[in-house]
Amino acid sequence: MTNDHSTDAVDPGTAEKDPADWTTGDEPMTGPQRSYLETLLQQAGQEAPEDLDTLSKAEASRRIDALQDAAGRG
Repeated sequence: MTNDHSTDAVDPGTAEKDPADWTTGDEPMTGPQRSYLETLLQQAGQEAPEDLDTLSKAEASRRIDALQDAAGRG
């Protein structure tokens, strides 16, 4: 007998984890994060923050989310 729970499965592509809970959240932001953050800042007419070079992956993600929300893109 087969026990198919496919309707109960969660799509891992849609699961979101708080950046504060990332195991690599303290690592420096990635190149793609920096590029996207710079693009969003430019589109929002904002200057890059002075601490841009020191952002962690988690902090970059939070700032990206905030800019997307402000622009209605989130």
